[in-house]
Amino acid sequence: MRVFDRLSEGLKLPEDERMLLESVRTVARDRIAPRAAHYDATAEFPWDSLKAVNELGLNAVYIPADYGGAGMSYVAYLECVRELSKACSSTGIIWATNFHAMKPVIDFGSAEQNRRFMATMLKGGIASIAITEPTAGSDATGMKTRFTPDGDWVVVDGGKTFISSGDVADLILLFGKWSEIENPKAAITALVLEKGTPGFSVLRKEDKMGNRATSTVALAFDGCRVPRTNLIQGPGGGLKVLLGSLNKSRPSVAAHALGIARAAFEDAVAYINDRRQWGKRIVEFQGIQFMLADMATDLALCEAWLYHVARLVDDGAEGFEVEASMLKMRASDLAMRIATDAVQLHGGYGYCKDFRVERLMRDAKVTQIWEGTNQIHRQLIGRSFMKK
Repeated sequence: MRVFDRLSEGLKLPEDERMLLESVRTVARDRIAPRAAHYDATAEFPWDSLKAVNELGLNAVYIPADYGGAGMSYVAYLECVRELSKACSSTGIIWATNFHAMKPVIDFGSAEQNRRFMATMLKGGIASIAITEPTAGSDATGMKTRFTPDGDWVVVDGGKTFISSGDVADLILLFGKWSEIENPKAAITALVLEKGTPGFSVLRKEDKMGNRATSTVALAFDGCRVPRTNLIQGPGGGLKVLLGSLNKSRPSVAAHALGIARAAFEDAVAYINDRRQWGKRIVEFQGIQFMLADMATDLALCEAWLYHVARLVDDGAEGFEVEASMLKMRASDLAMRIATDAVQLHGGYGYCKDFRVERLMRDAKVTQIWEGTNQIHRQLIGRSFMKK
């Protein structure tokens, strides 16, 4: 597919990043993709796939060299997410969640915190980010989890829901409200909760439509005592950590969605070139070619915007939240549409689990929901054009 090859070639990545991506593509194709259907069917955590990821040392991609990582570009990180997600959406989510949880620590944490926590991640650690609560979804500022100071400790009480990797994480970037600050937004605080902390428990694991190999759980915190040294930006410093994390995690969700979209598109192209009706290949029918043209064009344009936003991040741009929202919204809507069209092009076979497009359609749906529903993103984008 030359049009997409040219897009990738246009990135002009440094040699070390280009070689890493080739390794990721090979491992994703040969070791991760063949197991994806099994993990979807059983809803088992994909430890074998994660082992393959860790053998490549992928956590080092986004960790700065000062803390023992490789410090590669955001473009390279997003490409890794896209390739992993193309092979197995669940594996892509697990690895991307490591970034979602630890990048705010890298950006806002102290040098001491980074040396301590990044050492865990470089050993193949798993991280989670805990924001959502039963009464606080898209409006994350409505959270009720409470942080109460007690000398050198912070006592955590409350609960979170829909938390990716929450039951298997070594480190959880947890958001709550500082008990001594009344203003609900100013009270938002972030800390890192470590595995094995007394009072921390997993209430349940969700049985999901798609991405079934990821563990999505509800968590409870009952008098958890966390060292005060684990606070990120101190009491009341959590809102900027939260907003900063979303600006970089939303393009990551878009890369995940585009991995699903690319897999569905390639499966559809392969099928309609092989399948025949009335003595002709399906791809030869004009109506099918129109569908294919729309899918390919929108996918190419969306991938180009992904790279644009990634370059903004790498160049140190500020105030790119609108571009990030545009990307997340369009990529996730496109993933759902291409996956749905791929099922349609497969006909009855697309509705059967023997064909990957059935799974891809289920996996795509959540990308329109998390990291802010697409309705919220449309509001954010539209509101940005209001005159002040």
